[in-house]
Amino acid sequence: MEKEKILIIEDNKLNRKLITSLLSLKKFCVLEAEDAETGIEIARKSMPNLILMDIQLPGMDGLAATRILKNDDHLKNIPIVAVTSYAMSGDEEKAITAGCVGYITKPIETRKFLKSIAEYIQ
Repeated sequence: MEKEKILIIEDNKLNRKLITSLLSLKKFCVLEAEDAETGIEIARKSMPNLILMDIQLPGMDGLAATRILKNDDHLKNIPIVAVTSYAMSGDEEKAITAGCVGYITKPIETRKFLKSIAEYIQ
């Protein structure tokens, strides 16, 4: 059986490394992108089971990228979870409206993170 693929779209190298390390503990196949444009390209090529999307990214932000992914017939069923430190009032609603199925705030609570991710894997 093929390992489930999770795409992390996160510009902060340390955050990406932490998330990758946590996901590797559960033997997920982890794909990484440091900007939205690269993330969209990887998603199209790799068809991940889940996308973890930072909201604040250089260039295109995570909400715009989510809308693009959700408007693509081949990618629209991939669950996207916003993972962000940009946690202002109303931001979770904006993420859900853009097409995210969940919202995780940073700093990541490592004990809860993997349990939360398991809820979103297809």
